[in-house]
Amino acid sequence: MEAHGVTMGRSRFSRCRPNVRSKCCQNTLENTEQYPSVVVPTSLSSFLPGGQSAAKRMARERRRRAADAGPRAQEKGLLRSFAMKRTERPGATAASSSSWDLGRICGVLALASGALGCAAFAYGLYARWWLAARTVTLHPAPRLLGPNASGPGLSPDLFWGSYRPQVYFGMKTRSPRSLVTGLMWMHQLEGDIRLRHTCEQSDGLPRYGWLLHDGVHFGVQELRDVGLSLQTEFVKRPGGRHGGDWSWRVTARPERSGPQAPFVSLLFYVATDGQGALQPQVKEKSRMASLTGVTEELGHFTITFQPPTSETGTPLYASYNYLDAKAEGLHRLSDVVKASLAPRFSFAPPGAPKRRYFGVDTYRIAPGGVQPRSQLLIHQVTVSLPCRLEVVFESGSFSERTERLAGEALTGALDRHAAAFERRFEETFGLAAKGYSLQEQRFARAALSNMLGGMGYFFGRSLVQSPHAEQPQLYPEGPLFTAVPSRSFFPRGFLWDEGFHQLLVARWDPALSREVLAHWLDLMNAEGWIPREQILGDEARTKVPSEFLVQHSSAGNPPTLFLTLRQLLAQGQADGNFLRSIFPRLQSWYDWYNQTQTGPLPYTFRWRGRDQDTRLFLNPKTLTSGLDDYPRASHPSPDERHLDLRCWMAVVSAVMADVAARIEAPAEEYRRMAETLADNQLLDQHHWAEALGTFADYGNHTSAVALERERLRPPPPGQPLPSPRLLRIVRKPPALQFVGGALGYVSLFPLLLELLHPNSPRLGNLLADMRSEKKLWTPFGLRSLSRSSPFYLKHNTEHDPPYWRGPIWLNINYLAVRALHHYGQLEGPYREQASALYRQLRANLIGNVFRQYQESGYIWEQYNDSTGRGQGCYPFTGWSALVVLMMAEEY
Repeated sequence: MEAHGVTMGRSRFSRCRPNVRSKCCQNTLENTEQYPSVVVPTSLSSFLPGGQSAAKRMARERRRRAADAGPRAQEKGLLRSFAMKRTERPGATAASSSSWDLGRICGVLALASGALGCAAFAYGLYARWWLAARTVTLHPAPRLLGPNASGPGLSPDLFWGSYRPQVYFGMKTRSPRSLVTGLMWMHQLEGDIRLRHTCEQSDGLPRYGWLLHDGVHFGVQELRDVGLSLQTEFVKRPGGRHGGDWSWRVTARPERSGPQAPFVSLLFYVATDGQGALQPQVKEKSRMASLTGVTEELGHFTITFQPPTSETGTPLYASYNYLDAKAEGLHRLSDVVKASLAPRFSFAPPGAPKRRYFGVDTYRIAPGGVQPRSQLLIHQVTVSLPCRLEVVFESGSFSERTERLAGEALTGALDRHAAAFERRFEETFGLAAKGYSLQEQRFARAALSNMLGGMGYFFGRSLVQSPHAEQPQLYPEGPLFTAVPSRSFFPRGFLWDEGFHQLLVARWDPALSREVLAHWLDLMNAEGWIPREQILGDEARTKVPSEFLVQHSSAGNPPTLFLTLRQLLAQGQADGNFLRSIFPRLQSWYDWYNQTQTGPLPYTFRWRGRDQDTRLFLNPKTLTSGLDDYPRASHPSPDERHLDLRCWMAVVSAVMADVAARIEAPAEEYRRMAETLADNQLLDQHHWAEALGTFADYGNHTSAVALERERLRPPPPGQPLPSPRLLRIVRKPPALQFVGGALGYVSLFPLLLELLHPNSPRLGNLLADMRSEKKLWTPFGLRSLSRSSPFYLKHNTEHDPPYWRGPIWLNINYLAVRALHHYGQLEGPYREQASALYRQLRANLIGNVFRQYQESGYIWEQYNDSTGRGQGCYPFTGWSALVVLMMAEEY
């Protein structure tokens, strides 16, 4: 937390006033300057334990010892007392006692100064410890979700699910130490053994993703690999006390393109996570026909592996292997399988040549390795294509089961759920009624299904760095139920992404969105901060480079969950009980932004956490804004004013006012703040750059920067030639000014978040910039940065390609389409212009995303502004799935 702008002892609305400290606090700061990490906020006495009483005692002591209130009152009081003693000594003269008195005075002053310094140092250390402890202390308000809220007793329909987005196919329960199930497969091509398990872009699958998924009951997924394709299906059946039964069906077929796989190995696995026991039931030496197990959450259960058949039900020849092993954790399952494979097994169907194949054999943990915590059972089936296999989970507490959920019963259940899903989809989004083709409807259903099928349940601790602690600390352990941006590249929770995700989910299942919102808010700490990236558990950590594991408690993120809450309010899906339960946390979150992210002037804001090394970056990144390398002031400083954050805070203030009014809490301050931040004249004053003709950030800036190779002196003879780095050079010194050369998404925020008055001439300026092909307009959507910008498509470092410097992003384009629809409905001089742009931009976005899906098989992270081709990571069915809302015109 930065000392500048912190207003913990004042109203959350009194931002950016001069930081007036009491003399006591000032002295403390002066005596702790050699300890720069010790930060004593303005009103520390108001929130340190016992702080107010301590402050009062110190005030009384000052009054007692120093009646005159000057800056050196204590010293003057001491001098007067010594002068009185000198006059009281019989026979003493000034000349005879002056040297003795002066020495004594100096000694007393030295002792007093030392004592005061020690007290200040101790107080500073205590403050530092206390503030660091608050960073890893959860919010004091009652938790929104109780310890069993996700369990089978209170939420049986959601207990089991496809909550492992990082694997191609798997299921788990919403519990901290869940039993996990999953599928791996191997091509058995000659000399080319490829194990598939976790979603990896390096696997090069031509296509994979959910075709149908309702978020609760069932899902159908297509996985196309080289030489074969898989269709995975699951369906759940409620019953008993532990979440009911479920069944899988996996159908493998040869692919027409690429080398034909003569046979394939399908590996079904079940693993514990630190508790529970599994017992395999093996037949014919190597076929695990079933297993029995028991865990704390599931009680007793049975999993049956049906023999393979053709798609018409004809039994097929197969070879079997099984493995019963111990693993160091769930993140090591792939490693265990790879280490256990041996090529000594034969596949010899009747009338066909015998072929060698790799099968699971034995696995031993290396001596001195990590203590195993998982039991892993693997059932490997090696079979010719095409084939079909089924897996049936049956809960021991489900006593009223009439038939096993397999064969025709499974087919019937899947057909019923698929038909119900398609009916509900049309009732919710109405795409058939709008005239979309069957292919376009299937595309939209897949986009929604991948959002729902990509939701995960995670449990663990974040690693957090407080500015008041020297080393990162472990955050309290907890769960998170959330959607993820990308199953392959970002299979974890991101704070600002989630607000966009839930705009789509809330249209489909408002109750699901309310639960996701509650999970995120329960992660809030005592200061009102939420870690922006949730890396919970060993499986999640394996996907993140070590340098990005630590979350910094001074770093924010756009509070997009307020967009979700605003939508739930508009849909009538947030009742008073829900709002009252979340309101204390919303207040703290709102206060945190107003206390830690304020700008240099009243009603201005500044993202903390910008990169500070101005030599390495063409323009230091602002990861906390969500827009990463979007150009900001070239030289980060406390003088910056960030336009996008101000606009976010205007929306948040309006939502807070709405929520407060609905639950009859004081709302006037929130409403006043919302009106002030949306005031177009004040917005102009802080962010309209007349010389640039647009809205802009403000800061210490120069556009005259470039990356060049450093010139190195020749090394001494015999020494290797060092590699010159690419460093930034500044050709013109920076100055405090509006940030030029950065027309793009940030410039549009007053329009994107609908803060501009419909009669504002600024609206006309922004609409013209949007439609200009020399600036932001493309046939595929709005590019993130104007083609006229000196930063357009420029690398930020040697290895840091442009990210938000030209490519088209669907989340911001969704905001643009929604805002154009809004302004197209309002009376004003730009109504027709906004309406025309709405129709064109919406058509361009939908058309391009659909085309790229048809051509590539994926929805992408971003789209090339010159060709429209998908780029970045894939599949990216986080906020890019908002194309469904554009198709439905649901804003």
